[in-house]
Parts: sequence; C-alpha cells; structure tokens
Amino acid sequence: MREQTKQYINGEWVESASGETIDVINPATGEVFGRIAKGNAEDVDKAVEAAHAVYLKFRHTPVAERRELLDRIVREYEDRKDDLIETITDELGSPLKMSEETHYQAGLNHFKAARDALDTFEFEEQRGDHLVVKEAIGVAGLITPWNFPTNQTSLKLAGAIAAGSTVVMKPSEETPFAAIILAEIFDKAGVPKGVFNLVNGDGEGVGNPLSEHPKVRMMSFTGSGSTGSKIMEKASRDFKKVSLELGGKSPLIILEDADIAEAAKLAVKKVVHNSGQVCTAGTRTLVPESKKEAFLEAAKQEMTQVNVGDPRGSGTTIGPLISRKQFDTVQSYIEKGTEEGATLFHGGSGQPDNLDKGYYVRPTIFSDVRNDMTIAQEEIFGPVMSVITYNDLDEAIEIANDTKYGLAGYVFGEDMETLKHVARSIEAGTVEINGAKGRTDLPFGGYKQSGIGREWGDYGIEEFLEVKAIKGYFK
Repeated sequence: MREQTKQYINGEWVESASGETIDVINPATGEVFGRIAKGNAEDVDKAVEAAHAVYLKFRHTPVAERRELLDRIVREYEDRKDDLIETITDELGSPLKMSEETHYQAGLNHFKAARDALDTFEFEEQRGDHLVVKEAIGVAGLITPWNFPTNQTSLKLAGAIAAGSTVVMKPSEETPFAAIILAEIFDKAGVPKGVFNLVNGDGEGVGNPLSEHPKVRMMSFTGSGSTGSKIMEKASRDFKKVSLELGGKSPLIILEDADIAEAAKLAVKKVVHNSGQVCTAGTRTLVPESKKEAFLEAAKQEMTQVNVGDPRGSGTTIGPLISRKQFDTVQSYIEKGTEEGATLFHGGSGQPDNLDKGYYVRPTIFSDVRNDMTIAQEEIFGPVMSVITYNDLDEAIEIANDTKYGLAGYVFGEDMETLKHVARSIEAGTVEINGAKGRTDLPFGGYKQSGIGREWGDYGIEEFLEVKAIKGYFK
C-alpha cells in the first residue's frame, strides 16, 4: 500500500489540515492501492502564502542559477526512473514499456527543454533609450490531469521554474503518486523553500480555493473543457492570467494517394495510444469514399493486433481505462454511436474476453459516421475510432474544421504540396504530416474550445511571464 497523507508546503512534508484522505485505485484491478491527503482551503492558503513570501526573491534569481537548478532536477529525475515507471504503471494502468518510453521520457524531456531554452531566451530587450523586461508573473496555480502524470506536471513546472515563478500544484487525485515523487525530486535537487508546493486533494477542496485565491496571479490548467470553464470563471473575478489546455476531437485526413495499409497503422495508433486517453487523439478518421472498404479492412486488421491486458503482462499494447467512471462513459458513447445509426464495424461494448477485473474496454471502430453524430463531436477519451468518408479535398477540410475543438490534426498521403495545403487549412494548434515526430521546443496548445495559450520549451516559459516597459532606462 502506497501512502502519503502529508502535503509538501514550504519545503517540508506537513500534516494536511483536514485530516481526511482519498483512496487511490489501481485501474488494472479496481482495488485500492494507495492513500493520499484530501486537502482543503487551509492547506491551499498555507501553500500560496509560502509561494508568495519568496516569489520576488525567486523572480530575480540569475538565469544561470535557474538553469543549474533545472539541471539538478534532470539528474534527480533520472535517478528516480524505476520508481516513476512502477508508479505510473500502478496508478494509470499504463503498460510498463509505455510507462518508460512515453510517460517517464516525456517528463524528462520537458525539464531538459526548459533548461536548454534558457541558453538563448531573452528576458530583456533594449529599444532606443528604453528597456523591455520579461519577468515572472508571481504565484502560479497548476492543476494537472491524470492521463499523463509526468508529462503535464513537468511541462508546467519546468516552464515556471525557468521563468522564475513560484508555484502551488494540485495533481489529479487519481494519479497523485508520480507528482509526489516529483516533490521528492525537487526537494533533493535543492529547490528553494516555497518555490514549489504540492497540495493533494480534489477539485472542490483544492482546485476551487486555488483558482479563487487573491495571491495567485495565474492559473495553468490541463483537463476537460467544463472544468476549464469553471476555472476561467473563478480566475476572472480578480483578472488572473489563465492558461488552458483542454479537449480535442482531432481529425486524421487520409488523402486519395495514401498507402492504405500504412494509413491504417497510423490511424489505429492515434486512437489506441494510452488506451485512447489522449487529448490529441485522432479519433475522427476521414477517408475518401472510394477507399472506405479497403481502409476499414486494413484498420480492422491493425486493431486485432492491439493486445489489451495486464499492464505488467508480456506483449500488452494497452491497459485499462483510468476508472469505473471513465469505463462507463466510453460504454455510453459506444451505445450512443449505434443508436444514432453508425455501423459498429469492430469491437463494441463490454470488456475484452478473459478480463473481468479492472476497467478494460474493447478497441472499437465505427463506420458510416456522420460528422454531426455525438461520437464525431464529443471527446470520448477511449479507444473508439469514427470513420467518416469524403468526396473531395474541400469537403474533407470542411469536415475536419466542423468541430468546437482545435487541438490537433493529422494528414497522411504522398503529394507534399497537397499535404502542406491541408496542414495549413486545418484549424488546430498542432498539425502532423505523415506521422512526423515532434520536438519539445515546439509550441503546444489549441484553437477554439481546445484552450488558451501555448506550452512546451520557450513557449512554456513565456506563459509564466509579464512584460514591463521601463522608459528612459538608458538616459
């Protein structure tokens, strides 16, 4: 049984004010495997006061000092590799290989990217006799989701520290232990007292008072649109800066000249990755009408190769969903797809054979999907593909953009000029051509209801800065 019922405030593990706890469930078994503190407004206030007391001092630390601090964090993070991998597998249900190659590595990459960005980042600029200064915003509240327990925490923390901003972080109560390890890493790396504070708990007890606290200057949140809207509303009462990375319903446009077998491989990967619990998942697969049958057969063949099972089992491709609630949500969408007239081509409701414990689902393909159907418009957050056909490229682009979201988009084909045209036409913060790998210094964020602001690398540092003009500085 993992247990940490204290909060990390002002450089120390202290008793939580409420004295209450939250059970943490292993999604592979459905059983309790840990316990954390259930924080409240008093815990939040102590953490914010600690961060506020040192924010001016930390804001003015030399850039070289912050770079060295990030470098120490990188080294300590690497030393905790095995602990992080084991923890993510337990709390998220991620297969061991993915816990290492995706989750662990993503966190490490963000700390490195922020560290390296400081080598060239300009915090000051002379314009004539005047000076333009970028300085840390102050105390930032960070609220992170459960689906990427190191990626989403590390990218925010790395940007804040590089900028010189102090923070209070509330990780998801469903995957809190990776964040607890980060607190231990920060402590050992010598992060100054008050610069980083961790308050565990739920949205009502911790998220709300953090969003409303008068000494918090900025809220950075990753999660659902509904929660993001509430945070934005609370933050607006005293005009806090807000950075939001929200949901997505990303299109994958397969072009007429695409290799269908290769397109199917990419399409399935974009749907089942992390058990479909990815905000950038390419869950709307747009296929030329003439290639529909060939694509469906190829996608079905790829989907049958997806091995759903024990995260610690040999050959497991994807593990369970995070919770019973998420399992039920995905089941309801599968039923809704059938009710609205889509064709259930592969998979379906219920658990895979021989998996009667945990929150496992069947990877699913729907064909004959219209873009106005619920499964084509709402974020399912499970391994469910909606195949939509189009007759020409203009129609494909129109369908791709016919969504309230704009987080990511994908295009796959042969002709580079057409690929570039489609990529420029998709309304999304990130568009990927032919499965191209990205970098952690590229901006990440969304259009429309997918969010506000950008993260990663130097863009992530910018999120935690204010801009000041000092007139007559050089006279």
